[in-house]
Amino acid sequence: MPLVTTGELVTRAAAQHSAVAAFNIITLEHIEAVVAGAESVHTPVVLQVSENAVKFRYGRLLPLARAAVAAAERADVPVALHLDHVQSDELLRQAPGAGFSSVMYDAARLPYAQNLAATRVAADWAHAQGLWIEAELGQIGGKDGRPALDAHAPGARTDPAQARAFVADSGVDALAVAIGSTHAMTTRTAALDHERLKRLAAVLDVPLVLHGSSGVPDDELTKAVTGGIAKVNVGTALNIAMTGAIRTFLAAHPEAVDSRKYLSVGREAMVHTVAHLIRTLTIR
Repeated sequence: MPLVTTGELVTRAAAQHSAVAAFNIITLEHIEAVVAGAESVHTPVVLQVSENAVKFRYGRLLPLARAAVAAAERADVPVALHLDHVQSDELLRQAPGAGFSSVMYDAARLPYAQNLAATRVAADWAHAQGLWIEAELGQIGGKDGRPALDAHAPGARTDPAQARAFVADSGVDALAVAIGSTHAMTTRTAALDHERLKRLAAVLDVPLVLHGSSGVPDDELTKAVTGGIAKVNVGTALNIAMTGAIRTFLAAHPEAVDSRKYLSVGREAMVHTVAHLIRTLTIR
């Protein structure tokens, strides 16, 4: 079916007190697994391409984006395409022509005033192009190999009053909030600050997004969705599933050299992870 927009999926999920799953893709196998997993549970999904994934693909956005568009157009469920954690203005401006309906502009590394100013410029440009835009406020650890912040460190959580002003002044359509999750976690041990989430949901009139969700247990994810999270980003969980399955296969078949043999096993492991997480997030 035709591509849908991230904005419509997230807005619908928020209205239903549910959440849409957004999976970061790196390879064609990731794309196929996310679509197949979403189809298996008959639920819409978002395919995300991060700036780091673009760097991995020799800095070229279009090959992966076109593969994602082609897969989405042949899917049996609605699929949207989102450009994630963009810091490069040059990459940002490639989004509309590559099939993306939305972008997460990441200036959260900057001091508040600079984050706001950069995000305001990006939001104005994105809206002029018909793009839905997400931003981030409050520091979420783990990106680019940096260690996670201590839960009580300054900036490790999103301040509700500051978030309300940021959304109003930046004009963004959704806000990723720091409530205890961490990027690139390989264990599901994160404990979320649900009281802070409650305060954020009470003062913000845009959908809230949870980053670093691979390290969050199922019950914590479900509680976060009930508390107001409408979009949940997942990346590392797919890589854990794929890598683990391939390791197991190659250990059992050391003579294997045909990449289709082990990639198919890795892809199928990701399908199961996608389906499980979507069921966890979809509260009906």
